Amino acid sequence: MFQLLYPLVHAIEPYLVPLCFVFAWSLAALFVLTLWTSIQSGAAQLKTMHQIPCTDCQFFTNDYHLKCTVHPSIANSEAAINCRDYCPQKNAYSATE
Repeated sequence: MFQLLYPLVHAIEPYLVPLCFVFAWSLAALFVLTLWTSIQSGAAQLKTMHQIPCTDCQFFTNDYHLKCTVHPSIANSEAAINCRDYCPQKNAYSATE
């Protein structure tokens, strides 16, 4: 059985090393590209999440059951980025009195 495959193996043997070389480097490049893409999308998502003003609003309760007394359905979500009822908290340590 293996005597029949012997000529076939010797015919493709010169092409195996370059083919494996290209395949290995392509796989490494694909991994780096996937890693770079996921870092970019994560940074974009992080930038969006930092625009949510809920934690600085005076209507934010920081309670699991009722996060916001005005808009509980959109509190701490991307829909709250341009909340028209946002009112900053009064800071006890502010310089202006």
